Amino acid sequence: MPSSAFARGARLAALPVGFAGRTALGVGRRLGGAPADLVLTEVQRRTADQIFSVLGQLKGGAMKFGQAMSVFEAALPEELIGPYRETLTRLQDAAPPMPPGTVHRQLAAELGDDWRELLVEVADLPSAAASIGQVHRGTWHDGRDVAVKIQYPGAAKALRSDLRQIARLSRLFGVISPGVDVKPLVQELQDRVAEELDYRLEAEAQAAFAEAYADDPVVDVPAVVHGTERVLVSEWMDSERSLAGIIADGDHEERDHYGALFARFLLSGPERVGLLHADPHPGNFRILPDGRLGVVDYGAVARLPDGMPSAIGRLLRLALEGDAEGVSAGLREEGFLRPGVSIAPSVLSTYLEPLVEPAQVEEFTFDRAWLRAQAQRLSAPGAEGMGTAMRINLPPQYLLIHRVWMGTIGVLSQLGATVPVRGILEDSLPGFATA
Repeated sequence: MPSSAFARGARLAALPVGFAGRTALGVGRRLGGAPADLVLTEVQRRTADQIFSVLGQLKGGAMKFGQAMSVFEAALPEELIGPYRETLTRLQDAAPPMPPGTVHRQLAAELGDDWRELLVEVADLPSAAASIGQVHRGTWHDGRDVAVKIQYPGAAKALRSDLRQIARLSRLFGVISPGVDVKPLVQELQDRVAEELDYRLEAEAQAAFAEAYADDPVVDVPAVVHGTERVLVSEWMDSERSLAGIIADGDHEERDHYGALFARFLLSGPERVGLLHADPHPGNFRILPDGRLGVVDYGAVARLPDGMPSAIGRLLRLALEGDAEGVSAGLREEGFLRPGVSIAPSVLSTYLEPLVEPAQVEEFTFDRAWLRAQAQRLSAPGAEGMGTAMRINLPPQYLLIHRVWMGTIGVLSQLGATVPVRGILEDSLPGFATA
């Protein structure tokens, strides 16, 4: 990981320079007679290629932002997303590893010079590598196979620096994802940096999930073995694929099965644990040999000790029943509509349709075409599109819930999964089930 703030900043700063050059070239081509939509697509494609190449090389906040953005790829036009879908998927699942010497130094710094008395064996090459750390297989002193998650040296400094820089580039990222409001996403990542950098907090959250799901027949959460600020040791989970692999080459049965398990897990957490797993990118959801879904990475969680807010289920039920006035009043009460902001209930209902439509039937098939159509409609100029979006407020207490909800829809659309949405909501969402 390039640790110099100057070096990292220079790479990120090169992105708008490259975009400006491509845009100027595009204007020249349009003056030369090239179709405007063709020129725009080419600018977007080349911008995306450069963005995700830089994000993957830098790791840190740049990589984490790329992973957060990658769950929205299903909403982008096929002619744009096609050339770099593979790059996005790679960001979800992997990154270049640290050398063994660096790994050993990090272990000594966190576990002590006698760290091999605790961790008697550790693989030199990682089993997985992601935004701020990588995972190595090892053997604990009691004989257990373990996964050793090690934070990259300099990750804290790099993460904060990257997110400050990315915040300045939010307009540029909007070029390749015009339907996604990037600024709140970056702000949310900035607000939660401290928690994600402290693996002790992650260990607490993971231990709570592991206890709550210890006897679950379809979900597995690895138990925590040991944790420090920058090293987290968990029981090893045998898995060679993640949901990213199912997205790439899974059959219909796998897509439906794991899509349903994925959605059920995310919605059941607040009720069972008082926590919401808030990082729904596919690399965190592992395919186990016995058909269960293994879930890792608890660095980002929303603390919901009283479970998911009942207002969500109640308002969704009102929307299903066609009570536009009730939905409008409830959204205002929850802070989604600020005082003085007026949106016709019928317009608001139309705007919320992507959230409501999957619950209107017993089973709903998510796919990229459906999500692209919704994203294009909601980002279009006019009263029911961008005009409505700009007048809706997202209260702070709903930031992570919104991220998980939209991320879940994005992943299910990538999977093309047919999921019993209504039944999952009735089982897991307070206020939704009818009497």
